[in-house]
Amino acid sequence: KHDVVIVTGGDSGMNEFFVQGEVKSFADMRGRTLVVDAPDTAYALQAKKILAQNGLKDGTDYTVKPVGAGVYRFKAMVESKDNAAAILNLPFTVQAEQLGMKSLGRTIDLLGPYQAGGVFVMRGWARDHAAVLERYIAAYVEALRWTRDPANRAENIALLMEKLKISGKEAERTYELLMDPAFGFTPDARFDHEGFNNALALRAEIEGGKPAAPERYIDLGYYERALPRVGR
Repeated sequence: KHDVVIVTGGDSGMNEFFVQGEVKSFADMRGRTLVVDAPDTAYALQAKKILAQNGLKDGTDYTVKPVGAGVYRFKAMVESKDNAAAILNLPFTVQAEQLGMKSLGRTIDLLGPYQAGGVFVMRGWARDHAAVLERYIAAYVEALRWTRDPANRAENIALLMEKLKISGKEAERTYELLMDPAFGFTPDARFDHEGFNNALALRAEIEGGKPAAPERYIDLGYYERALPRVGR
């Protein structure tokens, strides 16, 4: 119940609904296990909504198994085919494909735009440290521009290999997907208002209640003031 405010966008989550190779469709998830971070987190809600759209109800038609963040969901699917599906993102989607798992679709294609990654801070801290926050946002946007510059492709791939401990082939594919503006990093970390409205609506639909007014959670003034600082 602390007063937190979102100050930039970032990405849509880069999520896909991944299944074991023998799962042919969403209907095949009947009687199987969906691994999630936690049952009430954003990506679990995405999975539940997708399965509901295909006539499957949580707790009745399939089992939800909390295992933790993306790396643990991927690990759970690798270790046991009983873990039939999960929402995965990069680079785990690339690795999962190489192991014979498959995507039944990107969540943004199945559910519409979604605001996932971004920057959020305590509202009071932002108010008291506006100049610092604006410099941080400017630096982040500048870093995104550097990352998206084709001239820096080789260095980016090397960074992915080093930081994520993945192969050159996996890093190249991951980089390609990160550069897709509709799926990977959002250019300049722009905030997706439609995606955020969808995120609020999804949580209200799955958990009950009415979506809160999005303006309650957003203050993009710091972002707007930060952009002129980029490149200084």
